Amino acid sequence: MEASRKLIYRQRQVVLFCFFLGFSQAGAEPRRYSVVEETEGSSFVTNIAKDLDLGQRELIRRGARVISKGNKLRLQLDLETGDVVLNEKLDREELCGDTEPCVLPFQILLENPLEFFQAELQVIDINDHAPLFMDREILLKISESSPPGTTFPLKSAKDVDVGGNNIKNYVISSNSHFQVLTRKRSNNSTYPELVLDKVLDREMEHVLMLTLMAQDGGSPPRSGTVQVHIEVLDTNDNAPEFEQPLYKVQVPEDSPIGFMIIRVSATDIDIGANGEISYSFFQVSEEISKTFEVNPSTGEMRLNKQLDFETAPSYEVNMEARDAGDFSGKCIVLVQVMDVNDNAPEISITAFTGLIAENSPETVVAVFSVSDLDSEENGRTECSIQNDLPFLLKSSVENFYTLVTDRPLDRESRSEYNVTITVMDLGTPRLRTQLNVIILVSDVNDNAPTFFQTSYTLFVRENNSPALHIGTVSATDQDSGTNAQITYSLMLSHDPKFPLASLVSINADNGQLFALRSLDYEALRAFQFRVGAVDAGSPALSSEALVRVVVVDDNDNSPFVLYPLQNGSVPCTELVPRAAETGYLVTKVVAVDGDSGQNAWLSYQLLKATEPGLFSVWAHNGEVRTTRLLSERDAAKHRLVVLVKDNGEPPMSATVTLLVLLVDGFSQPYLPLPEVTSEETQADSLTVYLVIALASVSSLFLFSVLLFVAVRLGKRHRTTSMNHLSVPQSHFPGHLLEVSRTGTLSHNYQYEVCLTGGSGTSEFKFLKPILPNFQNHSPGSEIEENPNFRNDFGFSIQ
Repeated sequence: MEASRKLIYRQRQVVLFCFFLGFSQAGAEPRRYSVVEETEGSSFVTNIAKDLDLGQRELIRRGARVISKGNKLRLQLDLETGDVVLNEKLDREELCGDTEPCVLPFQILLENPLEFFQAELQVIDINDHAPLFMDREILLKISESSPPGTTFPLKSAKDVDVGGNNIKNYVISSNSHFQVLTRKRSNNSTYPELVLDKVLDREMEHVLMLTLMAQDGGSPPRSGTVQVHIEVLDTNDNAPEFEQPLYKVQVPEDSPIGFMIIRVSATDIDIGANGEISYSFFQVSEEISKTFEVNPSTGEMRLNKQLDFETAPSYEVNMEARDAGDFSGKCIVLVQVMDVNDNAPEISITAFTGLIAENSPETVVAVFSVSDLDSEENGRTECSIQNDLPFLLKSSVENFYTLVTDRPLDRESRSEYNVTITVMDLGTPRLRTQLNVIILVSDVNDNAPTFFQTSYTLFVRENNSPALHIGTVSATDQDSGTNAQITYSLMLSHDPKFPLASLVSINADNGQLFALRSLDYEALRAFQFRVGAVDAGSPALSSEALVRVVVVDDNDNSPFVLYPLQNGSVPCTELVPRAAETGYLVTKVVAVDGDSGQNAWLSYQLLKATEPGLFSVWAHNGEVRTTRLLSERDAAKHRLVVLVKDNGEPPMSATVTLLVLLVDGFSQPYLPLPEVTSEETQADSLTVYLVIALASVSSLFLFSVLLFVAVRLGKRHRTTSMNHLSVPQSHFPGHLLEVSRTGTLSHNYQYEVCLTGGSGTSEFKFLKPILPNFQNHSPGSEIEENPNFRNDFGFSIQ
C-alpha cells in the first residue's frame, strides 16, 4: 500500500514547468482565514474554488490538495464542492501556547498544471480557561514598622488564554489596611502587588486573612482566587536591597551544565540575624527552576540544564534576597540566550521528476524548500550544486528553489546525472546539508547510423559458388533502444542497366553481403554500389556507404596462340636457309591468356622436335632459333611442337606445331610440306622423288623471276648471298612486312609471306620473320624498290 502511494505521488510530479511559472502568485501576500478554537471538526473554513476563481470540476481535474507543515493534516479539501473544512477540533493553547496570534500556515497545491498558493489559518482564542493560582495559599510576613505605601508583590495567577481573555486585573477582599494594584511585567504579563495603606499594629491584629481574586477579560469573565495569609512581624525595619533591580546577561546556548550565569548581590543595613541574607528564586515557573539553580549563600546562578535558543530565546528570573527577619528584596535577572550555529539546514523536496528527455528545452527538475532553525546569520542559507553539470538553481520566493536544466542534454554524452544539492548556513562554524538526486536522460533519435568505414572493398574469386558470403558492412548508432536498431539495404543503382539485384544481396539485420551468382573475371572485373543503414527511430535517420567488389582472377583460361594460327589444316612451313648462323630466328610463337596477373604470365618450351639439338625456344618471348650451324647432313624437314604454359595454379597450357624446311637458298620453291607423320617416314623415298620434281619446276620459275629482277636492278650491287643482304630500314621489299613493337613481340622484325598449300600465290596463310640482321645494314648498300614488283606477283602488303 505504501509503495502504491509513493507511485501515485511520483506520477503527480510530471508537469513542473507550470509550477515554476506559478511562483509569481506564490510570492504574493498569503490568503488569510480564521476559525474560533474548539470549533467542531468538519466545520466550514472557506470555499477555495471561489477564492481562486476556479470551477468545481476544475479542482478535481487539476488535482487540488491541501499541504501543511508536519505530518498532521488539520484541514481537509472537498474536491466536489471546493469547501475547506476542519479535520478536527482545534485547541489554540495546544497549538500555539502563549504565542499570539496563533497562525497555522498551509498551502493549496494544484498539480495539473502545478501551482500553489500560500494561506494562513488564524485560530481565534475563546475564554475557555479561568485564571489559576499555583499555590493554595500565599504567606506574607510584614513588619509592623512597614510604612504606608509599602508594596508587596504577590504570586500571580496563570491563564493559558491570551489577549483579552488573559488576566486583566486583581481584586482583594475588603479590609482596612491593604489594597491591591495590578502591575505589568516587561512581557506584558500581569501580577498583583499588595499596597499598605495603613500602618499595621501587631498588638492589635497579628494575622490578616485576605482573599485575592484574579479576573480575566473574557466575556463572560472568568476568575480564580487564593488566600493571602499575612503575619505581622515585630519590627525589622530594613529589608535587603539588591545592587540593581534588573540584571541582564547573555549566555551562549551551548554553555555547559554548571556554567555560572551571574552572581547577584544584596545588602541589609540591619545587623545580626536581621542582616543575614539568603538568595532564592521568587515565583518562577517549573521550567526555570529546572533550567537554573541559585546558591543561597553566594547568590551565584548556575546553569542546571542545556539551553536551546530555538526553544526559549530568553528567560526572566525573579530573585529574592531575604534576611533573617523575613524581610526581602526583589530583583529580576533577564537571561538572553545567544544563538550558536548548532542546527544544520534542512531540505524538503516538494516536487521531483527523475526522467528528462534529451534535447528538451529548459525543464524544471525539482522544487524544494530550505529551512534553518537558527537565527540571524546562523539561520541564513546558501544553496548550490556542482559547477560541471548542465543544471541551474533558481530562487523563486524566500527559501524556495527550483532545479532546472541549463541547456539541452545529450544522452549519448551522459545518460545519468547525480546532482548533489548543498545547503550551507552563514554561521560559525558553517554547517551544511547535502541531498543527492539521480536524474536519468531518456533517448531521442538524434543520431544517424554511422558506418565503420565510408567505403568497403571486397574481393571475390571468380567462379564462386552462388549465395557465397563475400563480406559484411557494419554501422553503429549512438542512440539506444529502438532508436539504435539498424536495418541494411542496397541502394538503387543510377544505371538502370546495371543488374545489381542479380549480383548481390544483403542481410537486412546484420549487413552480410552475398554473391547471388558465379562471377566471371573476364566478363566483369569490378563493380560498386551503395549500401544504406536506417534506424528504427521516429523520424528514422539513415546513412550510406560505398561498397566496391573486386573480382579476383582465377586461372580458368588456357593460353591462346595467335601465331602461328592453328586452324586444323596443315601446319605452316617455316623456311630456314642452310647457311643460317647460330641463333637464327626461325619464327616467333605469339600467344595471349585471358586471365590476368601471374595467371597470364606465359612461358614457352620446346616439347618435341625431330632433331632436339638443332632448335631452341626462348622461354620468355617464344622465339624459335637455331642452336648451331646447319650442315648438309641435317634433314631437310623438321617438325617442332612448342608448349605454351601460364603461371597459374594449377598451370594451364596449349601446344603449337611448327614445320621447318631447310633450303639451300630462297630460290627454292616455298611450298609447304604436308604434316609429318609416321606414314610419311615410311614413304620417305616417294617424297624425295616428288621434291626433286617440284624443285625442278620451281627452279625454272625462280630463274625467270631472278633474271627479271637483275635487269631492273642492273645499276645496284648484287649481293652474293641472301644471308648477307642489307636492306635500308625505310625501304622493304614488296613481299616483306615490318612489325614494330606490337603485341607481345619485343623486337622489330621483317616477316615473309607464307602461302597455304595448293593456293598458288593468291591466298595468305601467315607472315614469317626473315633476315634478322637487316637492321645492321652496311652503309651505302641499298635495294631500290621496284614499283612493278608487287604487281608481278599479284598481291601487295601495306
